[in-house]
Amino acid sequence: MANLSDLIISHREITSYFDLERLVEAAAQDGMVVLHMDLKPDFQDTPRDWQKRLELAFYRAGGHTPGLGNRK
Repeated sequence: MANLSDLIISHREITSYFDLERLVEAAAQDGMVVLHMDLKPDFQDTPRDWQKRLELAFYRAGGHTPGLGNRK
């Protein structure tokens, strides 16, 4: 499990919400199984539905289906 804040802190090169979305996708593809949304990303371009969008990006990139466990 990883916190969203840990991802942001460890990747200072991330300067926009859309960069963060790509980072979350990469983390899921690398095998991260759980991502805890512990803070709202503080980027100017963060959309209102940021949490839902990050969850979808994470699950799609990792081959997981939200609400059905980690089946591929």
